[in-house]
Amino acid sequence: MLQIDNLTKRYGNFTALNGVSLRIAAGEFFGLLGPNGAGKSTLMSLVAGLRTPDAGGITLGGRPFVAADPAARLLLGLVPQHIALYQELSAEQNLRIFGELYGLRGVELHAQVDEALAAVQLADRRRDPVKHFSGGMQRRLNLVAALLHRPRLLLCDEPTVGVDPQSRNAIFELLEARVRAGLTVIYSTHYMEEA
Repeated sequence: MLQIDNLTKRYGNFTALNGVSLRIAAGEFFGLLGPNGAGKSTLMSLVAGLRTPDAGGITLGGRPFVAADPAARLLLGLVPQHIALYQELSAEQNLRIFGELYGLRGVELHAQVDEALAAVQLADRRRDPVKHFSGGMQRRLNLVAALLHRPRLLLCDEPTVGVDPQSRNAIFELLEARVRAGLTVIYSTHYMEEA
């Protein structure tokens, strides 16, 4: 599913990644463990196409990954380290926006939003502004926003930072179910027990 060859990224004189190579099979859950500052988020941003590597290459689904290629980007879902939701909008409005950005429309969009809210136990809070949600609720919503378009590879950059045990378990259960259904996941964390 994903092949990373000799990936290197520098920020000025600082080398964040130096010749990283990985091979991750379809349907695999890959834990990326390391302390803060180890380069986990840099690797995620390169695979997501948000940054350009200084050296090396990325192959996704058997083809060289080109960030500007819309078809390649649709293969990916990204759960960023920081919450990426519109705080003033409702849970449903947030999901509709993300779904439309992925090209979902009409009945398909409605069905995906309903399924996503049910999956993270927020269907009864669908019309509430996200700013009134707990951190764990926002993290769960952030996760399903990245899954709306049914990507083949999900990048999770420390998705449980600062959440309660109940929300953490809900996130793990959702990811486990999706991996069993064939989703490939790269999950970065600095918690040994999560990895």
